[in-house]
Amino acid sequence: MDLFFGENNNPGGEQKSGAEDTRGQPLAARMRPQTLEDVAGQDHVLGPGKLLRRAIEADRLGSIILYGPPGCGKTSLAEVIAKVTQRNFARTSGVLANVATLRSLLQAARQTRQAFGRETILFIDEIHRFNKAQQDILLPYVEDGSITLVGATTHNPFFFINTPLTSRSQIFELEALSEKAVAELLRRALERDAEMQAHNASADSDALEHLAKVCEGDARRALNALEIAVLTTPPGGDGKVHVTRAAAEESIQKKAVVYDHDEDGHYDTISAFIKSVRGSDPNAAVYWLSKMLYAGEDPRFIARRLIILASEDIGNADPRAITLAVSVLNAVEFVGMPEARIALAQCTTYLATAPKSNAAYLAGEAAMADVKEGRTLPVPKPLRGSTYKGAEQLGHKGYKYAHDYEEGFVDQEYAPTTKIYYEPTDRGYEDTIRKRIEHWNELRAKSRKEKS
Repeated sequence: MDLFFGENNNPGGEQKSGAEDTRGQPLAARMRPQTLEDVAGQDHVLGPGKLLRRAIEADRLGSIILYGPPGCGKTSLAEVIAKVTQRNFARTSGVLANVATLRSLLQAARQTRQAFGRETILFIDEIHRFNKAQQDILLPYVEDGSITLVGATTHNPFFFINTPLTSRSQIFELEALSEKAVAELLRRALERDAEMQAHNASADSDALEHLAKVCEGDARRALNALEIAVLTTPPGGDGKVHVTRAAAEESIQKKAVVYDHDEDGHYDTISAFIKSVRGSDPNAAVYWLSKMLYAGEDPRFIARRLIILASEDIGNADPRAITLAVSVLNAVEFVGMPEARIALAQCTTYLATAPKSNAAYLAGEAAMADVKEGRTLPVPKPLRGSTYKGAEQLGHKGYKYAHDYEEGFVDQEYAPTTKIYYEPTDRGYEDTIRKRIEHWNELRAKSRKEKS
């Protein structure tokens, strides 16, 4: 099964038969699938007996949202649906359509249904680019069956698409294609595309494998890179164009990393990075760090996240962690890229291998919750300011200066509550803190016993 297969392309889906003139279109467009059998990968949703496949084949498709990375076949699948369905098919894009365009399409769909009893599938590419008002326009038409919505997005629909739409649609997550699948698509393009055949094009296996590897599962990018390689490689003495590994490397250049700064790649990768450091896996942590830096992430953003992590997940188990993290932020600002990656890697591996404790973080959160939700406690009078006029008459006296006592410790009320917020662990330096607090508690108990 192939994702992009066949020589005919029918973007609108209105015509169910006949071949279109695909001359001038990119190779990826020319190789779009024509039937469900042509679609590569996505067996988890399109395999035999799977719900989505059954719904398409039976022409019983309800509103769906196709979610996945670039080049995984979302648009291609929508166009296959257009070819096999008996319903009217209309398409637009979140990039191009405005409210007027959208209303026109929706009203035409409703009129078609009322006049001819024929339903319309409305395909909206990049639906996440519609704002809330535009998305809300779709609701009544989805509700009354005037349209069956097929939306495509690279963004997490639960974050970027209105809840009323997602609740009325089934969401199918498509996956990036494997290297093996992309390499097979490239071979079939060379074998079956008319323009590739016109150039008598062929390619070394390692050239196709390189394109498949660096495209990160994006079949569109791999196919278009192959086309560039074919069109820019001069024919040999036999009149044939042969693509070598070197030509393939030049045609695709830098490896594509799925990492858009305002999309899921960004949030998923920084999440994996933080969780790897928290989980004490320095190897995974530096991998995700490298991916972010390679993709052009702002190193200051990473450094700021490391500072937060140093306090939240390490805290007093290793008080040096936050000092190092702040120093690395300063180093990043001072040195800049590409050398800043050295300091970031040092900090990442240090924090990943440091003892972990979130006790200080939990203490702060619990105290903040009490301040926000409970009655604000009064400051004990001995702790109030005593140097201003009238302080003594107000009873602001009785403070015991800790340094005047043995061990620099004295038992007195510092807050009118017995609630314990900070409970240090027995990990790292926090074990020392825990034992120190236990000792102080023993001194408190002894002092109170003597007073009684």
